[in-house]
Amino acid sequence: METPGFLRRLGGVLYESLTVIALWMLASALVTSAFDNATHGFVRWLLQGASLLTISGYFLWCWTHGGQTLAMKTWRIRVLTKSGAPLTFFQALQRLFLAIAGLLAGGIGFWWALLDKDGQFLHDRIAGTRLVLLK
Repeated sequence: METPGFLRRLGGVLYESLTVIALWMLASALVTSAFDNATHGFVRWLLQGASLLTISGYFLWCWTHGGQTLAMKTWRIRVLTKSGAPLTFFQALQRLFLAIAGLLAGGIGFWWALLDKDGQFLHDRIAGTRLVLLK
């Protein structure tokens, strides 16, 4: 199984950011349409929680149902376990948490791919998953 190149994965990340922004806007629109002021108190927390659940749910669903998000389909990338099997919910959840942690740590989880012998992201290395290029 061939690993997608760094530039292909970077393109996928940039493309994915558009999907994430759209999902965030959708969650925000749904919450703010139901409440007058979403900047204070409970509604603010509800807005943040709805956004987090919507975006996380998107990734978890896609990774466990075919192994590809919209951006990954466009760039012909799939996430699998190291043995080549589809991800379980727990593996997808672990990958998501590790990817977020790496992103919050200055993107170290993504830059790791430049140094990794197989070109894999740090969160994939730790979670026992890998990205593969589809032919």
